[in-house]
Amino acid sequence: MQKESKRCTMYEDDICLCSIEGIMGILSKKWALLIISAIGNNQKLRYNELEKKLDKISPKTLADRLKELENANIIKREPFAQIPPRVEYSLTKEGDGTERCCNDL
Repeated sequence: MQKESKRCTMYEDDICLCSIEGIMGILSKKWALLIISAIGNNQKLRYNELEKKLDKISPKTLADRLKELENANIIKREPFAQIPPRVEYSLTKEGDGTERCCNDL
């Protein structure tokens, strides 16, 4: 069974909205945009730094949102093999908006 290929519709000023359909469910969740903003404003952040910046977020919610955003390829999780363990989060090209739409139309 082959995947149906979608054709990108380019809008005025080369704005492509085709990828939005797949991530609206994630972005509309509480804290998701604030997490993206915090990481984007700081280039890279560790979990504890994110938790401090987002003062009232619960650890479970933060962990859940980070996993969802990583699975959607909006953020990148970079673990370092050291003691104590260290993980940094940064935006992907898709997450920071530098990736061109679909097939670089």
